[in-house]
Amino acid sequence: MTKTHLGHRARKRFGQNFLHDQFVINDIVDAINPQPSDNLVEIGPGLAALTEPVVERAGKLTVVELDRDLADRLEQHPFLQSKLTVFRGDALKTDFRQFASEQPIRVFGNLPYNISTPLIFHLLEHLEVVEDMHFMLQKEVVERLAAEPNSKAYGRISVAIQQAYAVEPVLMVPPGAFTPPPKVESAVVRLVPHKTSPYPVNDRKALHKICLIAFNQRRKTIRNNLKQIMNDEQLEALGIDPGARPETLSVADYCRLANWYSEQQGDHASY
Repeated sequence: MTKTHLGHRARKRFGQNFLHDQFVINDIVDAINPQPSDNLVEIGPGLAALTEPVVERAGKLTVVELDRDLADRLEQHPFLQSKLTVFRGDALKTDFRQFASEQPIRVFGNLPYNISTPLIFHLLEHLEVVEDMHFMLQKEVVERLAAEPNSKAYGRISVAIQQAYAVEPVLMVPPGAFTPPPKVESAVVRLVPHKTSPYPVNDRKALHKICLIAFNQRRKTIRNNLKQIMNDEQLEALGIDPGARPETLSVADYCRLANWYSEQQGDHASY
């Protein structure tokens, strides 16, 4: 690929940083390990840095691209056009179930930093059709996804994602691997949906709500943050110390809180 990236300039509003380091690209494709039998979906293929080597191994691929110029280029690409299904649209508003009519999807992409967290939450709603996901993200986001309790990085994203997925940081990517180089380090993460979650939850919306309230003021105690919802006795009955800080509670603790909360909501619901 030429230095001018085929004449396409990275667009700030799409958060575009194009991957060009061949060694890094090979490592990422090895981590994904695409097979001809796979149902692969790439989000934001950009200038096809990952698209080309993945198609080479898998033979076919669906791509979701918002940028019209890039979608046009992929549809007219001399080598790729016959092997690609180009879906034009915003990944945040895309129903990924439509790509899984015959088999679950394997999703991957070098995600623009401004949409990475909302997109991972959006894909949580499509869990039943996802086999696995490999994303290049800001290193800090990968650290938050994988964080353990009692660490600075641990928060509502860690809880929500670990409830649903096994999280595995796969490799670090330096800024120099991109054009233009971002101001932050990147990392690739593998997310594999739990077939049966070790942390069963009745309602993920309740879990997200509890986490949002609990982590809203990290320095306060869980008693303080959840006082509108429950009292000390109710916390203690769930095995939770009311004086604990939000980041000391485990994923299992938050799931118990969420299940208690959704049961209360059920009791109060009017039929």
